[in-house]
Amino acid sequence: MARVYLYTLIRIIIFLLRLLALGASVAAIVIMVTSHDSAQVLGMTFEAKFANTPTFKYFVGVNILASAYSLIVLFSPTKNLLGRIILISDIIMTLLLDSSISACLAIAQVGKKGNSHAGWLPICGQVPKFCDHVAGSLIAGFAASILYFLLLLCSFHNVLNLYTLKA
Repeated sequence: MARVYLYTLIRIIIFLLRLLALGASVAAIVIMVTSHDSAQVLGMTFEAKFANTPTFKYFVGVNILASAYSLIVLFSPTKNLLGRIILISDIIMTLLLDSSISACLAIAQVGKKGNSHAGWLPICGQVPKFCDHVAGSLIAGFAASILYFLLLLCSFHNVLNLYTLKA
C-alpha cells in the first residue's frame, strides 16, 4: 500500500516537473523571440534581434523542440519500453538544452563585455533592451535545463525501479 502511494507521489512530481519545464522553455522562447532593439551610431541605425545570431536561433529551436517533447511526454503513459525511450529522450533533451545555453552564454558574454583581442566592442551599452531580453531568456532557459536534469534523474529512478521490481 505504501509503495502505491510512493509511486503515485513520484508520478505527480514528474508531471509537475514536466509542466514547469514546459513553462520555462516556452518562456525562454517568447522572451528571446521578442528581443529586439535598435541604436543609431554615426547616423546609421543598427537593429539587434535574435534572428541575427545563429546561436540564438539554435537556442530558440532547441527550446521549441523541448517544449514539443514535453507536451508529448506529459500525456504519454510510461510503461516498460516507453519508459526506456523516454529516458533516452530525456538524456538527449537535457544535453541539447545544455549545449544551447552554453553557446548563448558565450555570445551574451561577448555582447556584454566585447573581446579586446578580436577587436569586438560590447553592444549592450547601445541596445540595453535587447540585452535584458536575452538575459531573461537565458535565465528561463537555464531553469528549463535544471528542470530537465531533475526529470532525467527521475527517469533514471523509474527505469531502475522497474528492473528491481521485476527481479
